[in-house]
Amino acid sequence: MNREKLIEILNFITTVECSDEQKKALLEMAANTITVDKLSELVRSSDGKEITQDKASENKVGIVKFTKKEISQMPTNFRKTFRTAGCNAHVFRRRSGRNNYNYMIRYRRDGYNVVVCSNSLEEAKRKFIEKLHTADELKKQQEYAKVTGTPITPTPLLKQQAEINGVPTTFDRFANYYFEKFHKRKVCEETYRVTLSNYKNHVLPHFGDIPLTSITADKCQELLDRLIAEDKVRTEENVFSMLNMLFKAAIKHTVMKHNPMDMVFHTKHEREHGKALTKDEERELLEQTAGTPYQQMFAIGLYTGLRPNEYKTAYIENGFIVANNSKRKNGKVELKKIPITPMLAHYVKEGDNLSFYRLEQIRHKFNGILPNHKLYDLRTTFYTRCVECGVAEAAIKKYVGHTLGGLADTYADLGDDFLKREGQKLSY
Repeated sequence: MNREKLIEILNFITTVECSDEQKKALLEMAANTITVDKLSELVRSSDGKEITQDKASENKVGIVKFTKKEISQMPTNFRKTFRTAGCNAHVFRRRSGRNNYNYMIRYRRDGYNVVVCSNSLEEAKRKFIEKLHTADELKKQQEYAKVTGTPITPTPLLKQQAEINGVPTTFDRFANYYFEKFHKRKVCEETYRVTLSNYKNHVLPHFGDIPLTSITADKCQELLDRLIAEDKVRTEENVFSMLNMLFKAAIKHTVMKHNPMDMVFHTKHEREHGKALTKDEERELLEQTAGTPYQQMFAIGLYTGLRPNEYKTAYIENGFIVANNSKRKNGKVELKKIPITPMLAHYVKEGDNLSFYRLEQIRHKFNGILPNHKLYDLRTTFYTRCVECGVAEAAIKKYVGHTLGGLADTYADLGDDFLKREGQKLSY
């Protein structure tokens, strides 16, 4: 479009009698090299429903007007705003199939962002009015939350309808949507269980089901500070990561614009790693449980390196302790095999039916004997003793369920003979 033509079009738009909203739409179309004659023809259009037409695609972009009856069905607070805007919204008509069209009505103004679609213009208008009520209620609750800082529980209307393109826009509903649809598929069963436990015990009671857009950095900081004050350092780490994950997902789903965690003060705490038992502590643990089922349970923990949550899956097969690797994601089941080493052979034999108490009971017993350790330290002890006894690194990784790394994961297939041979080194 040349400069003279552009000036001509701009002069026309500034002098024509129409609402500000219509002028805005005309300016948008001017960018697409529409002519003054065509603009004039559109302004004179009596139905006021469509503004311009793309001849190649037969798509139309323009203004849709609502009747007085339809306006009376809109939220009370919205009617004044809508009348001020000229009682209209943008409508886009797109060809859908050979003989059908799809209508999209959009209104973005004064804090409202309402978009609906339908193959019928009348149905699109009905959906538009319905979504206005949801948007209006969300807006009121957001304003209330910002002024008072008090979490509020959305009404049934919001619980049923508060969503954008099928994605919930309130905190609890979005969190459950994300956990079930996405997070569950990315992590192992135990990690998912811990995430849900932290969410239900700490996060949900703090936020409730308030609109996502009303959550502030100050509200997030309040939760993290409280957990630190209660000396729940590891829980605070987990909650920080969880909230960051949820808000980033909400932004990607277009139900939030900003991540409030970006403003939160958070100091990364160094987690304490496991501490291996001394050989004297090993003997003490096994001697104090002699003659009870606990002795075999602790011996398996000490001389297999199983994670505590893997105990219940363990069984004996062909000279190996076999168990599920709990760190495999996406529901994948992978078994790991640890040979019955000289250290373990004193406590288990082929044909034994392994049985474990609940983890809470095992931990309670363990803590009563070695209060300065945690049950997971049995795994650390196994790894440490393997290194001390010269067991090959590849074998250790297979025992504890770690990947070999690089091309080794693709091409290495360590045989049972090798694993048993390396296991024989674990003798001290």
